[in-house]
Amino acid sequence: MTEDAAAGLDLFLRAVLDKKAIHVVALDVSELTSIADVFIICSGRSNRQVSAIAEHIERQMRSHKIKPLSVEGSQEGQWVLMDYGHVIIHVFFESVREFYDLEGLWRDARRIPVSVPSKAKAAAGRKTRRPSQED
Repeated sequence: MTEDAAAGLDLFLRAVLDKKAIHVVALDVSELTSIADVFIICSGRSNRQVSAIAEHIERQMRSHKIKPLSVEGSQEGQWVLMDYGHVIIHVFFESVREFYDLEGLWRDARRIPVSVPSKAKAAAGRKTRRPSQED
């Protein structure tokens, strides 16, 4: 992957991580297919979060004058496919991601390290506690 491509990929990954997408994986598929160079796969915990992640990515990319070739599935919030040409982003509802298992399908692709910012790691590590009756 070229330095320019890596810098562009970083922009996409930051947009994905901004909305607390979980289980973010980046796959270099350039040697396996001609449809894209990189797949970014991530999940949301609800249909609403899946849609919010996708909308945020689209807004962030537009602010950098990068428009998708197509976006599908935004309304349903089960699997949003965002085609940016060399980068294709899949935003899944967790159970749908498990069912389709894209990582398994593309297991021969090289994984690209994804650095989760320390703030996001801390937030992901926190457990939410339901208030007890004593609270």
